[in-house]
Amino acid sequence: MRYIICYDVSENKRRRKLSQCLDGYGDRVQESVFEAVLDANLHREMVAEVMKRIKVASDRVHIHPLCESCASKSLRVGVDAKVPGTETVFVV
Repeated sequence: MRYIICYDVSENKRRRKLSQCLDGYGDRVQESVFEAVLDANLHREMVAEVMKRIKVASDRVHIHPLCESCASKSLRVGVDAKVPGTETVFVV
């Protein structure tokens, strides 16, 4: 399943740690937005890791599932608009 993860973390140190954590699960698409393709186990693992890195009283993290039908309708334009979870390979 494809997920969109966005966050608003009030402290720089926690925000940096969360960002580094999410970088291990998906691709950054904006400053505080990641897109990841995860199976159920990785999703549970990621949520547990996110919970360790935030303060629920002051930080926000949204993890939105994106079904295949919706993902296929997504429009990506601009700099580095590749689809996360895919790889570009050049054969010479």
